[in-house]
Amino acid sequence: MSEKAAVLVAGSWGTALASVLADKGIDVNIWTRNEAQCREINERHTNERFLPGVVLPSNLVAVTDMEAAVRGASSVVIVAPSSAAREVARSLKPYWSENMLVVHATKGFETESLKRISTVISEELECEEGRIVVLSGPSHAEEVVKRCPTTVVVASLDDKEAAKAQDLFMHSYFRVYTNRDMLGAELAGAFKNIIALGAGMSDGLGYGDNAKAALLTRGLAEITRIGVEMGANPLTFAGLAGVGDLVVTATSKHSRNWRAGFMLGEGTPLDQVLSSMGMVVEGIRTTKAAYTISEKYQVQMPIASQIYHVLFEGMNPKTAVEALMGRDRKTEMEMMSIETWEQWHS
Repeated sequence: MSEKAAVLVAGSWGTALASVLADKGIDVNIWTRNEAQCREINERHTNERFLPGVVLPSNLVAVTDMEAAVRGASSVVIVAPSSAAREVARSLKPYWSENMLVVHATKGFETESLKRISTVISEELECEEGRIVVLSGPSHAEEVVKRCPTTVVVASLDDKEAAKAQDLFMHSYFRVYTNRDMLGAELAGAFKNIIALGAGMSDGLGYGDNAKAALLTRGLAEITRIGVEMGANPLTFAGLAGVGDLVVTATSKHSRNWRAGFMLGEGTPLDQVLSSMGMVVEGIRTTKAAYTISEKYQVQMPIASQIYHVLFEGMNPKTAVEALMGRDRKTEMEMMSIETWEQWHS
C-alpha cells in the first residue's frame, strides 16, 4: 500500500510541497475550499493562479472535503496563511489521529494573540506542541516545482518527529536538515519577512546594493536580538531558517514581501499594493505583531518599527530611512547581553 499524505491548503507553497511528496511516489491529497481550483488540479494538473505554467504530478489529487483529504494519511502538512491557520487546524481536528505526523510551513504569527503557528495548531488539535514540526528555510515555491536544488530545515521539540519529517520530505532536489530549536526556526521564518519588506522599499527608492546589504545585516541582528530574548538559540539565526531564508526573501523577484516593499518604495499606496498582489503578504501582518512583541519584551527593533510606521501610520518610506540613518551612534555588537549568550554555553 502506498504512503499517503495530506496537504492543507493549495496555495503556492502548499502545492510545491505537495509536488515534492508526489515526486517521491507518495499519494497526496491537497485540500482546497475552491471547487474551480479543485477541478483544475485534477483535470488539467495545473494551479495557474499560484504557479503558472507548471504541470503537477498525476498522483497529486485535490479535494474539497477535509475528511476525504486526511483519510488514510500518515502525515498532514499545514500550509495555510497565518490568518487562517487556526480555522484550518480546527477543521482538521475531528479527523486527526495521534499517530499522524503534523508539519506546518506557515511563516507568521496569529496577530490577535501573538501566538506562534505551532502553538495555534497544538491548541486546536489538543496535543503537545512537541508533536508539531516546523518546516522553514530558503525555498521559493516557483523554484521547488521546477525541481531546482533546495535546502530546508525541519525543527521540533521531539527529535523523533523531526526525523520523521526529514524522511518524509528528503528527495534528490530537496535536502532537509533537522534542528531542535523549534522556537528559533519559527521566529526566524516569521521575522525575516519584515526585513524583506524593507529591502523591497530600499530597492523601490533606488538606494542600491550598499543600503540593502546594510539593511539585511542589521535586520539579521535585530531579529536575532528579539529571538534570543524570547528564548531561541542564536545559532539558528545564522542557519537556513535565519540568514538563508532572509537572503532569499529579501533579494528575489519571487518574493511577494520584496515585491510589496518595492511598490511601497516607489510610492504605491498600501491598499493598491495589496489588491495588486493577489496573494497574502505575511510580512505586513508580522510587522504589526513584531511591533507589539518588541514592546512586550522591551527589545529595540528599529527597522521593524520604522516599517510599522510606513505600513500603519502613513510614514513616507524615505522618511523612515532617514530616521534609521539618524539614530544615535551604536557599537556593531550591541545585539544582546553577554549573559544571554552564556546561557547557551553553560
